[in-house]
Amino acid sequence: MASESTPSPFTTLGIVGTGAMGRGIAQLAAQAGLKVILFDVKEGAVKEAKTFINGLWERSADKQRITKEQAQHYSEQLTEASELAALAPCDIVVEAIVEKLEAKQGLFSDLETIVSQQAVLATNTSSLSVTAIAATCQHPERVIGFHFFNPVPLMKIAEVIPGLRTADEVTQRVNALGKAMGHFTAQATDTPGFLVNHAGRAFGTEALRILGESVTDPATIDRIMVDQGGFRMGPFTLLDLTGLDVSHAVMESVYHQYYEEARFRPSPLTRQRLAAGLLGRKTGEGFYRYVEGKQQMADEPAIAEVSPCPVWISQDDPESAAALAELVNTAGWPLETSPQPTEQALCLLTPFGEDATSCALRQGLDAKQCVAVDMLAGLYKRRSMMTTPITQHTFIQAAQSLLNHDGTPVSTLQDSNGFVLQRVVACIVNVGAEIAQQSVAEPATIDRAVELGLGYPFGPLLMGDHYGATRIMTILNNLLEATGDPRYRPSPWLRRRAALQMSLTTA
Repeated sequence: MASESTPSPFTTLGIVGTGAMGRGIAQLAAQAGLKVILFDVKEGAVKEAKTFINGLWERSADKQRITKEQAQHYSEQLTEASELAALAPCDIVVEAIVEKLEAKQGLFSDLETIVSQQAVLATNTSSLSVTAIAATCQHPERVIGFHFFNPVPLMKIAEVIPGLRTADEVTQRVNALGKAMGHFTAQATDTPGFLVNHAGRAFGTEALRILGESVTDPATIDRIMVDQGGFRMGPFTLLDLTGLDVSHAVMESVYHQYYEEARFRPSPLTRQRLAAGLLGRKTGEGFYRYVEGKQQMADEPAIAEVSPCPVWISQDDPESAAALAELVNTAGWPLETSPQPTEQALCLLTPFGEDATSCALRQGLDAKQCVAVDMLAGLYKRRSMMTTPITQHTFIQAAQSLLNHDGTPVSTLQDSNGFVLQRVVACIVNVGAEIAQQSVAEPATIDRAVELGLGYPFGPLLMGDHYGATRIMTILNNLLEATGDPRYRPSPWLRRRAALQMSLTTA
């Protein structure tokens, strides 16, 4: 018998909707020792789901990941329901049906007449308000969000989202269930996008904004974010993988639910491509073309090797200047150390959130000689440089050759406030900080949920600590000043902690 401090465990779980999400949840629940009753209005869908799940267990047994006895036991935990009324024994029912508010409300109203008053009704919604789904129920205190990610067995995270009237005991029991199913449970408030989808708004939208400004092409942005940023995949590869029919709808939904919050502003580029049917991998063409499912990405332009010329490095940021000076010396190029460069010198600038043009003019330099280098992530797997509109071709070639002297790939960008990596990272950190400011979740939960749910190299708050909150603030403030776009206004959470030199993960 459970103690007062230990929530009573569930024993029988019902699934309504046996598509990819319902199947995954059923698999995990059976493996966690629960009896699972499957129901779907589509004829034959439950039998098909059982066959699919059993096939997974049989293959696992063949590969000796589980025993044949375990596979048989798990299979015996699954029961088919031919009608909704067969879910009466369940002490929790999880719906994974169409993402429409009226459909979910109707289902829960029907379930309330079938299951006991103590039974929990959980929605796997990814974008609808849990409070709104519960609003038409007789007992809204037992309705909760229990959001998994696809593929459910591999994505080791479940969001637990209490509505405004959800009972604390229900929240505790569902948290415990998620953990028993082998997942990290991220408890979040009932806000648009919940936690993971909310935190993911900056990655794609800022990349689309960069593309819309013709700073560079999708492949270059993706390469920078993977090589320099350490992300598993670039934003355009991700958009193609997810499909614009899904991604654009989520972008617009979160944007409008937050009453046109500028930080979440979608791009007209995705709306136009959606209209053209360029959805991504599923249609054979999106931001990339796909041949037999394989992404077609053009090779990077070759970089010509040129004779060394004098190099002058801005001392705006001493740490960045020292790293560039080491690169110049290692390459064997002559380094000018006088306060002002000669007319023959390639001038390397190290702006943060500033464009090359403004950075050159602010320092009284001739913009024809200037090339800016992104030093946010150092000079390791890839180097990004950008030119002013009047940088001479000879200096562009010299900068490319110098930065590529050891074979490290180089991306050349049009002038932009914040390059690519700086802009995307700063926006990710800022959105994460605002999530913490709104108390959507605890800082540690935010970071872990984003790492698991989005595959980022760091959670957004830890990412801010990694690059430096003060530097992130500099990037955002320079972007805000240059564009006037409230999209870049720093979150109070970020601003205060940067000023106090605190970790962003500190509550």
